[in-house]
Amino acid sequence: MSEKLGRTGGGSAEDASKGEPAEPVTEDTPKDDRPATFREVFGVAEYRALFSAAVLSWVGDYFAKVAVTFLVFRDTGSVLLSALGFAISYLPWVAGGPVLAALAERYPYRRVMILCDLARMVLIGLMALPAMPLPVLLLLLLGASLLTPPFQAARSAMVAQLLTGDRYVVGLSFQNMAGQAAQVAGYALGGVITAIDPRTALLINAAAFGASALLLWRGVRPRPLPVGEVQRRSLLRETADGLTFVFGHRVMRPTAIVVFSVVAIVIVPEGLAAAWAPEFGGGSQITGLLMAALPIGSVIGAIVTRLTGPERRLKLVKPLLLAGPLCLVPALFAPPFAVVFVLVLLAAGAVNTVLVPLNGLFVQMLPNAFRARAFGIMQGGIQLTHAGAVLAAGAFAERFPVPIVVGTWALCGLGIMAVAVTRWPGREVVREEIARATELNRAGSTVPATP
Repeated sequence: MSEKLGRTGGGSAEDASKGEPAEPVTEDTPKDDRPATFREVFGVAEYRALFSAAVLSWVGDYFAKVAVTFLVFRDTGSVLLSALGFAISYLPWVAGGPVLAALAERYPYRRVMILCDLARMVLIGLMALPAMPLPVLLLLLLGASLLTPPFQAARSAMVAQLLTGDRYVVGLSFQNMAGQAAQVAGYALGGVITAIDPRTALLINAAAFGASALLLWRGVRPRPLPVGEVQRRSLLRETADGLTFVFGHRVMRPTAIVVFSVVAIVIVPEGLAAAWAPEFGGGSQITGLLMAALPIGSVIGAIVTRLTGPERRLKLVKPLLLAGPLCLVPALFAPPFAVVFVLVLLAAGAVNTVLVPLNGLFVQMLPNAFRARAFGIMQGGIQLTHAGAVLAAGAFAERFPVPIVVGTWALCGLGIMAVAVTRWPGREVVREEIARATELNRAGSTVPATP
C-alpha cells in the first residue's frame, strides 16, 4: 500500500479536484491500525510545494515581527508602542478572522494563496524603504496581516484535498512541529539580522513571500472550487452561516468547545511566565524556559501522533483531554522549577496529541462549501481564547500568587473536561456525520450558502 501511495502521489487528479474528504477514521474503521508514514505524506508532490511555501511564509513572518518591534522601540523608546507593533499581526484574527477567511471560499484556493503572497510581498517590501514614517509602517503591517486569514484558510482547505485518510492527520502533526521549529528559527535568525539591519530582515520577509508564491504557482496545479455555483451573500452573512453550521452541528459543536477550552487551559503558564519566574528566583532565562516548554511539548505531541495508529489515537482522546489540565493542578503546591517545567511540558504534549486527531475528525465532517469558513471560525476562536485566557489569568495574578492561579485554573479546566468527555458524541453519531458529509462531497453537492 505504501509503495502504491508513493507512486501515485495520493490519489488521482479527479479525486483531488472534487475535494474528496479524508476517509472516515473511527474507532472501528481500520483493520490495520498502522499510522501513515512521512514518506506517504511527502510522496504527494503538490503537498511538498504547499508545505515548503508555508514554511517560507512562517519564517519570514517571524523575521518581520522582530524587525518591526525593534524599529518601533528604536524610533520611539516606547515599550507600549513596540508591543503594539508586535500585536498588530494578530489583530486580524481577533477582530475579524472568520470574515476574512470566508473570502477563500469565493475563489479557487491556489489563486487566493498566490495573490495573498504577492500582495504581502509588496506591502512588506514597502515597509523596508528608508525613512518610512512609523504610522505608515504600522498601517502597511496591518494591511499585510489582513491577508493572513484568507491565505491560511485556503491552505487549510487545500491540505484536506491533497492528503486523505491518515496521511492528513500525520501531515498535520508534522506541520505543527515544523511551525514550532520555524518560530524558533525565525525569531533567532531574525534577531541576529535585525541587530545588523532591521530593513534587511523586512526585505528577507518580502522575498520569502515571493518565493512562496512561486512555489505555489509551479508546484500546485490550478483546480476549480470543489463546489458548484452557489448564491453568494455578504461576507458577514456567509460568516454567520458558517458559525450557525459549526455550532449547530451535533459533533462539530462539542469538538470546537473542547478545543477552545483545552487551549485556554494550557496557554496560561506561558502567558504568566514572566510573572512566575521570580517565584523560582530567576529572570529572563527562567521566563524563556517556561515559554519554551509549550512548543517543546507540541513537538512531543506531534511525535506521539506519528507513532500512534488512527484507532489508538481516538481511544486516547478522552484520557488525554483529562490529562492536560490534570498535569497542571500540582502547581497549586508551588513545586520547584524543574517540576513545573516537566508538568507544563507534559500538559502541552497531551493537549497537542489530542488536537490533531480532533482536527482530522472535524475535517471529515465538513461539506466542501464550509471548509475555509470553518477554519476561520476555529482559528479565530483559538486566538480569542488565547487572548481572553491570558488576560483573565493575568488579572487574577494581580491579586493571588501565580502558582495558585495556574493550579486553580487547571482544576476548573479539569472539571470542564470531565463534563465534556462524559457528554462526548458516540461512535454511531460520529460515523453518521462523516458518512453524510462524504456523500454530499462525492455527489458534488453545492450545499447551499445557508446551512
